[in-house]
Amino acid sequence: MELHQPVLLIDHIFVHQLFEFIEALSGFETKNKYELKNIMGQRVYFAVEESECCNRLCCGANRAFTMKILDNLDQTVMHLVRPLGCQSCWCPCFHHRMEVQAPPGTTIGYVVQEWNPCIPNLSIQNEMSETILKIKGPCLQFRYCGDVSFKVLSKDESTVVGKISKKWTGLLREFFTDADNFGIQFPMDLDVKVKAVLIGACIMVDFLYFEQNSGGSRGAWQMM
Repeated sequence: MELHQPVLLIDHIFVHQLFEFIEALSGFETKNKYELKNIMGQRVYFAVEESECCNRLCCGANRAFTMKILDNLDQTVMHLVRPLGCQSCWCPCFHHRMEVQAPPGTTIGYVVQEWNPCIPNLSIQNEMSETILKIKGPCLQFRYCGDVSFKVLSKDESTVVGKISKKWTGLLREFFTDADNFGIQFPMDLDVKVKAVLIGACIMVDFLYFEQNSGGSRGAWQMM
């Protein structure tokens, strides 16, 4: 099955991170897993992280990983490849960059963290590393009790194209786990490659801003 078949005629994707009991109980970082569903709640993809144990324990949310995206026939249709990076908003030298491959081995775009000390900024790039969309999050610190939205904007930032929303899952789950739920909205007729890169951007947003590191901090930004 090719990547474009499930996402060609949809304008919403819901990304649900699976709850890891061992991680919640022990505090040790495990491999992230996600279900990607359409607006009817039907699973269209499953995502599973490939990373080293020491990398997860020592580097937390900054770790290098490859995220395999599988279809319902258990065939790998996409890879999200992210090297080790730096989470500090004050250090512009080693910010995160994710390569999106579909099929695996064929680069279709990148998600690049842009330096800004106050506002989470990402750029969506094509396979030539040319910026085609931008993503902007909320200023300074996120609200703790409620949804958090990241706007997907045109290259010149004049038009809102879509959004990535982190869904509030309740106080207990938010406090004790890093199993997050997201929604991605984009135009129905958006290029299927760009839709795929936006899926990668959603995973990047989770790791950068909501992933709970060993020691209790959540991503690069502390939440109020």
